[in-house]
Amino acid sequence: MASHSDTLVVFFGATAGANGGKLGSDERELILLVWQIVDLHENKVGKLKRTLVQPDSADLSEQCKEETGLTAEELCKAEPLESVLQQFYQSVSAELKSLGRSSYTLCVDGPLLIRQVLHPEASKKNLVLPECFYTFVDLKKEFHKCCPNAGPVKDLTLTSMLDYVCIPAAVEQEAGMREVKNMVLLILHLLTEPYNHTFSTFETVNYKFESGACSKTEAVDSETVIRARGLPWQSSDQDIARFFKGLNIAKGGVALCLNAQGRRNGEALVRFINSEHRDMALERHKHHMGNRYIEVYKATGEEFLKIAGGTSNEVAQFLSKENQVIIRMRGLPFTATTQDVLGFLGPESPVTDGTEGLLFVKYPDGRPTGDAFVLFACEEYAQNALKKHKQILGKRYIELFRSTAAEVQQVLNRYMSTPLISTLPPPPPQMVSVPVLATSPFITTGSTRDCIRLRGLPYTAAIEDILDFMGEHTIDIKPHGVHMVLNQQGRPSGDAFIQMKSADRAFMMAQKCHKKMMKDRYVEVFQCSTEEMSFVLMGGTLNRSGLSPPPCKLPCLSPPTYAAFPATPGMLPTEAALYQPPLLATPRTPQAPAHNPVPALAYYSPQLYMNMNMSYTTYYPSPPVSPSTVSYFAAPPGSVAAAVAAQPAPAIALFFFFFLEYILLVTFPSEKAARLAVAECSNVPLSGHPIRLVCCE
Repeated sequence: MASHSDTLVVFFGATAGANGGKLGSDERELILLVWQIVDLHENKVGKLKRTLVQPDSADLSEQCKEETGLTAEELCKAEPLESVLQQFYQSVSAELKSLGRSSYTLCVDGPLLIRQVLHPEASKKNLVLPECFYTFVDLKKEFHKCCPNAGPVKDLTLTSMLDYVCIPAAVEQEAGMREVKNMVLLILHLLTEPYNHTFSTFETVNYKFESGACSKTEAVDSETVIRARGLPWQSSDQDIARFFKGLNIAKGGVALCLNAQGRRNGEALVRFINSEHRDMALERHKHHMGNRYIEVYKATGEEFLKIAGGTSNEVAQFLSKENQVIIRMRGLPFTATTQDVLGFLGPESPVTDGTEGLLFVKYPDGRPTGDAFVLFACEEYAQNALKKHKQILGKRYIELFRSTAAEVQQVLNRYMSTPLISTLPPPPPQMVSVPVLATSPFITTGSTRDCIRLRGLPYTAAIEDILDFMGEHTIDIKPHGVHMVLNQQGRPSGDAFIQMKSADRAFMMAQKCHKKMMKDRYVEVFQCSTEEMSFVLMGGTLNRSGLSPPPCKLPCLSPPTYAAFPATPGMLPTEAALYQPPLLATPRTPQAPAHNPVPALAYYSPQLYMNMNMSYTTYYPSPPVSPSTVSYFAAPPGSVAAAVAAQPAPAIALFFFFFLEYILLVTFPSEKAARLAVAECSNVPLSGHPIRLVCCE
């Protein structure tokens, strides 16, 4: 609109619920609109118009009935919002033409009617608002500029403003018309001596959300950031911006949060242009997005930068192309090239600038992760690309999702910060790290469905609770057969796997215990194979769509065993001393060491494994023994050193862990011996797989 100084249209509305300072906080619909034109040049006013709006639900709150005097019967006879807005636009346009004016601006008593009611309701009902509803004058702020001693803007009311300038309030009885008349009195008073005020400050509502990149060095005010929780997992930044329609989000101000597996966790951080908009966003706590209610909480600028901030020049260049639609591709073959991806998308969805609009996500050492981000110039091209969701490229199906600039930053930050080799935390004082001698690994892959999966366990459930839940079926559990799954933070995930003695026993267990109650929750019980169990334990997912592989597809849960130490009587303490307290579910009597002529070195450390940004897995002890682990125990000084020194040269195996491949660290008596081993043994096959050796300090 050209100039907004010709005419003001004083605008007032009421909803079926809360009004006044809480207007729009309860998602209730508009039921009343009142307006009147004020000619700023001639100091004249037009006709006072009042119209009712028919809501989808005519259930009025007691406050609404008391303040407006309206009834459900009256509203049922009214026109719907779309028709009323058309009548408003036509009425104002015709009256302006008769006055010889060409432009106008809405004038409201605070921003809530426009920002918290009209725009959100129009967005939910898919209504296109006229341009006049995207610019308005806030009478309270204009009054505060003329009378700064009247008090803070947020505390001003029509009554207090009239009292301050000693103007008697209108005596109109009908709700809405009374408020508009009082607003007109204030405007006319501000136009005269001694104020001679000019209405020149106009607030705007953003037409659409602008995506963009955010730098980690950028200053973000914590008073402008909120956290939205409970979002549908497929929500995009545009969906979130639509939820906050009417409030102005900063450019690139929507950051979707990802979980440890790189998938969206239903949360987002949103940055607004100022604290006023942030405060209005907090009033939308438990408003609805579709059938879901969304929780809205305060957040900090540091949290926002942690998720959305980036430092990569490659990402900054990729995101420098503005007004692009971003699509995330997941599950790409590791050998996929740019031409493979462009061919997969096809000519109906051309990528912006060809190969320049494609960004592969890689690990720090350059290996592909199977993820990529693609830019499209318009919504049509993006929609064509999304139609290829779960189509096959090579031998893998590819997932495609809408994405955001913040998600690009977050995914890149996550993978680029992933260490190639994780390290154990330092042992506590007087604690010595020792290798644990164990029997051979006990999980092997197979397609026989002799396992069951428990899903939906109470987070407080322990091994004993699972055994009680299974009842008589506990006799059918294999040794070492109970595996409780923890998430990456070490907390129960609500899942567990149990290995049964046969597929028939697993089937009977699944049939009898499915949806049986454990404490206050019902537990789902499914029959599955050892292979499926291993996939999940190694970080993959098992759902109705089948198997989704883990970040690194390993042939089985445990690596092959390696000879490390000859049996030394008296070397190891009791079994209970070898387990960290969090991993020891119940104390048990020490067992005699197995008579194994070549003990095997333990390969598994929960702390190591959970620090690798992979999915999740760990074990709780299950009868009769616990899985192997590297642990710490208090030992007399020199006792372990003496035991280790007694072992034969040239090598002492320290410990196993794996990150995308098995890694064994070996110490040699000299650098020359280590280099000789690398020269002679590197790439020599072991069980059909070439072994790569690298010298390190």
